[in-house]
Amino acid sequence: MSNVPDNLHYTPEHEWVTPPSNDGVVRVGITDFAQDALGDVVYVQMPEAGSPVTAADVVGEVESTKSVSDIYAPVTGEVVARNEALEDNPALINSDPYGEGWLLEIKVADPSVVDDLLSSSDYSQQVG
Repeated sequence: MSNVPDNLHYTPEHEWVTPPSNDGVVRVGITDFAQDALGDVVYVQMPEAGSPVTAADVVGEVESTKSVSDIYAPVTGEVVARNEALEDNPALINSDPYGEGWLLEIKVADPSVVDDLLSSSDYSQQVG
């Protein structure tokens, strides 16, 4: 069974999202289920800080030894940070998908939309 932390929100496309901070910033990554399905991650392409993103649009990709998968923006807003550590060590996504393997931080246009994403139990049912 995949690891699905209760404190996060999820998308049907296997991204996780933290609850918004006081300044409306969320951290985004791919789920344990997704990294396991991908296999060994060898490359990650992500937008630069300052890039606008729109919910459900493709914003990057994760390449593994098996396939290439799109990364979708879970929310609309502006990228405020990306995980530069993945440039040198994309395998962090495999070893720590909810920690050191995060992808982006996005300042959300409307923080309430995060509540519309899947709960951990809903996501667990989807991938279960």
